[in-house]
Amino acid sequence: MVAAEKQIVTTCYHCGQVCESEVLLLDDKPFCCPGCQTVFEILNTHDLCEYYSLDKAPGSQHAVAGDDVYAYLDEKSVRKKLVTFDSAEFASVQFYIPAIHCVSCIWLLENLQRVDAGFLHSEVNFARKTVSIDFNPQTMALSRVGQWLADIGYAPSVNLERNTPMKTGVSKQAVLKLALAGFCFGNVMLFSFPEYLGLDATDAGLMRVFSWLNLTLSIPVFFYSAAGYFQASLKSFQQRQINIDVPIAAGLLALFLRSAYDIITATGPGYLDSFTGLVFFLLIGRWFQSKTYESLAFDRDFTSYFPLAVQKQVGGQWKPVVIYELTPGDTIRIRNLEIIPADSVLLDASAHIDYSFVTGEARPVLAHPGDMVYAGGRVIGPPASFVVEKPTSQSHLTSLWNNDAFRKTDERNYQKIIDRAARRFTWIVLGIAVLTACYWFYTAPSSMWLVITSVLMVACPCALALAAPFTYGSMLRVMGRHALYLKNADVIERLAAVDAVVFDKTGTITLGDRPDVSFVGNIAGEEYAWIKLLTSYSTHPLSKSIAAAIRLHTDDVVTGFKEIPGKGIEGVVACHTISIGSASFTVGSRDLMATPSGHVFVAIDGELRGHMAVQASVRKDLKGMLGRLGRRCVALLSGDTDGDRAKMYTLFGDHVQLHFNQSPHDKLDYIRRLQQQGKKVLMVGDGLNDAGALKQADVGLAVTDDTGIFTPACDGILHGSQIQSLDRFMQLSKASTRILKIAFTISFMYNAVALTFAVTGHLTPLVAAILMPLSSVSVVGFSSIAVNAAARRILKKKSV
Repeated sequence: MVAAEKQIVTTCYHCGQVCESEVLLLDDKPFCCPGCQTVFEILNTHDLCEYYSLDKAPGSQHAVAGDDVYAYLDEKSVRKKLVTFDSAEFASVQFYIPAIHCVSCIWLLENLQRVDAGFLHSEVNFARKTVSIDFNPQTMALSRVGQWLADIGYAPSVNLERNTPMKTGVSKQAVLKLALAGFCFGNVMLFSFPEYLGLDATDAGLMRVFSWLNLTLSIPVFFYSAAGYFQASLKSFQQRQINIDVPIAAGLLALFLRSAYDIITATGPGYLDSFTGLVFFLLIGRWFQSKTYESLAFDRDFTSYFPLAVQKQVGGQWKPVVIYELTPGDTIRIRNLEIIPADSVLLDASAHIDYSFVTGEARPVLAHPGDMVYAGGRVIGPPASFVVEKPTSQSHLTSLWNNDAFRKTDERNYQKIIDRAARRFTWIVLGIAVLTACYWFYTAPSSMWLVITSVLMVACPCALALAAPFTYGSMLRVMGRHALYLKNADVIERLAAVDAVVFDKTGTITLGDRPDVSFVGNIAGEEYAWIKLLTSYSTHPLSKSIAAAIRLHTDDVVTGFKEIPGKGIEGVVACHTISIGSASFTVGSRDLMATPSGHVFVAIDGELRGHMAVQASVRKDLKGMLGRLGRRCVALLSGDTDGDRAKMYTLFGDHVQLHFNQSPHDKLDYIRRLQQQGKKVLMVGDGLNDAGALKQADVGLAVTDDTGIFTPACDGILHGSQIQSLDRFMQLSKASTRILKIAFTISFMYNAVALTFAVTGHLTPLVAAILMPLSSVSVVGFSSIAVNAAARRILKKKSV
């Protein structure tokens, strides 16, 4: 007999698959197909082979795509549906990439700019398996973007109706894993009945058969149903970070290997009923947690983030409508500094659009009639009319608020704290498990594995990890229902720490629905119409009050419109230059600076023609709110003159500093000085002249009524009708931190009690697997109930 030659198995360097039909060699590295070889060549050429150090064979096997496969992406109709933003030098697209599966995928897809200079930026959403790519259309066509992705093994899945997958709570694979574990658990329990009934002594051969059947049923549970825990643990070690899946994986591994050893060596029946039941209940817990998390989703839509309205043409008149009521075909008018809420087509002769919040480019873009103007752009200059092309885009508007450029340095700290706590807790649990193993090894070796597994299961810090997002997430929803829309959960924690509150005046403290506007000076009838026209171009509260008070109309248009925050507006109407604003802005005079607040000066062709006194009323119930804030209210910063000093003194009291004639830079400097004194500052402004101060403050809230103005630098948007409840919201934030601490205590107490039973051997792994998700659900339930109870208790109080 001729001895069979030992078969040498060669695996692909890129994807790890066995090279069955052929082996391609390049740089002494084997590849299973030309596709994998091509990807390696691309990565090697662009010095991206670090990709292979992040994981073993991280790539996926694929065929080489032809050069014309993605040519259809350049078709105008196709490109229009896929591209979320398009300009001469900047375009953005999002693709669904099914092949995304590990940290190596993220690293490679977020380093596309190293592959080709046409890529500007890329960001992966691992959970949704999408990649958002910014690219330069002058040097790279959209088809080339798709081709590049396919060439490196991440071919995009393009669906023109929906380019991203439907969001579902649980994937089909997760359901299949759960079903398999349940099936095997039930059958293992059935085959274990002879042992339960004490029949092992009567028929040892039958017991051996049942034991081997149990092992056979447990193998797919171990390698498929429980694979997610082992993969997550392995990746955590590769990234040198310990996550909460490590103790679970360690317990499963210990239980399975011990059971397999007992069965193979015929030294015992093993604990495979506990093992399969453990996996089954763990997967049920994960499924239940995902469904619970989905029901309390904090991925809110734009209607929660932006309580804004724009002017829509209805029956020949412009009326304010909420942005989510816009539909394709609606005609809207966007004023100076307002955000365009939906992709639209320009109707006017021209308009300057500032896309700095989208592209980072500060230079306004000149748009012409018929041009597509994208959501997120800001109109600079005269109002412009548009026809809505698409419904209001959540992705564009929310991306403005969450842009990295507007993040504060300490954002997401609470999440990092929770992560560190979970990691430390995991190490403590592993330490307890080791000590427990040593004790039981010397006292009762046969029970050691069950005890260790119980310890690892019951001490999983899942409840600890869920406490913060559910507590703060529930509070986000409560505040949103009461017209305070916070950017993220971190703001709640920072708001709870505030010990100094600073207010803007105009548009924040004072804003009357029907202000009394009186005109003093030499202003003719037609000039009133010019003033109305010019002020209607602005979104400043005083401009809106003046425009609403004047009844005359003109068919003239404004050219050369400009608005300088904190100073005034200017434009040319009927060949006359009109300036409206402060005395120093309109005529360069400082002699009139002592004019009472609310007096807006008017100059025509450089000649001071008079002023308008706008007697805006103070918002309702502010006195009670300011009284409840007490010493935490430290200052009023106003860009107006000090004509209202007496009224503001009566409103705020003698402990509050009143500063008038403040420029936007003065406000920012004041906030910075408070912070240097160790204060945690809340700035409350209207988002127009206060952008710098809102961003500098620890928490910045922009107060808005019905305008489309907001600043991405703010941390939250407060509807003007709810400003009298500001102190209540601060109380709610403090209540959230207290609830979170109680949730932590519940989690730690649960783990302490359960660990006591587990370490002493009075808790089986199966019971531990059931208790683990129940503990998480109990913490989640407590947080949700406590938050809603606190909201009812605090918000129902009547303002005094």
